[in-house]
Amino acid sequence: MSDEVAGLPVQPAESPQPLLLQTRGLCKSFQTGEGRIEVLRDLDFDLHAGDRVAILGQSGVGKSTLLHVLGTLDKPTSGSVEFEGVDVFTRAPDDLARFRNEALGFVFQFHHLLPEFTALENVMMPGLLRGLAAKDMRERAAAMLEEVELSHRRNHPVGKLSGGERQRVAVARALVMSPPLLLADEPTGNLDPETGGRIETLLLRLNERHGTALVVVTHNNKLAQRLGHALELVDGQLCASG
Repeated sequence: MSDEVAGLPVQPAESPQPLLLQTRGLCKSFQTGEGRIEVLRDLDFDLHAGDRVAILGQSGVGKSTLLHVLGTLDKPTSGSVEFEGVDVFTRAPDDLARFRNEALGFVFQFHHLLPEFTALENVMMPGLLRGLAAKDMRERAAAMLEEVELSHRRNHPVGKLSGGERQRVAVARALVMSPPLLLADEPTGNLDPETGGRIETLLLRLNERHGTALVVVTHNNKLAQRLGHALELVDGQLCASG
């Protein structure tokens, strides 16, 4: 895989791409026995189609919380998250679940695959949950596994795959429905440097090929540099890193 995509400009001053996601006044707090903890504070964030953004920050500052709110897995305390101009949290629960399935892909540090199923069956799962035909999903999943260079392992149970192979299956599953946005939380955190580098290159290549926007939470400064645009979460707000 080539690293050439790593040097592409990611977010020019005047982005030619349409606004994909926008937050305004985003706040998230948690009530504990010792009082209320403010994690996100009036956070504003704009993401255009095809952008690649790394979210950096110290452990415990709320990076994963931010990703969960952007991915509609958790509700903000206040503020808005708009996707293509629509506040996602005004949707009814069933509609929100459908939106999440259609518009968002997720890759986590722990891949959350189903170990008793094959790589192909795992990648088919988002479409099957949507009610799409198994035959069509089998074709789409097979094509996606070929794209992440795992065609030769598609009929293997994922419990028998290596860590890097499992993460590539997770990436294929996240992108099989062609979502406009991929949210990744420490996608290389459990991998050795060489394997992690391959996953990084894969994400960059898929972004370049399909125009999928990437928001990646990471402690990995090298990955942040390769993405080309890094923001740091400090005191509940995002600021330019470095």
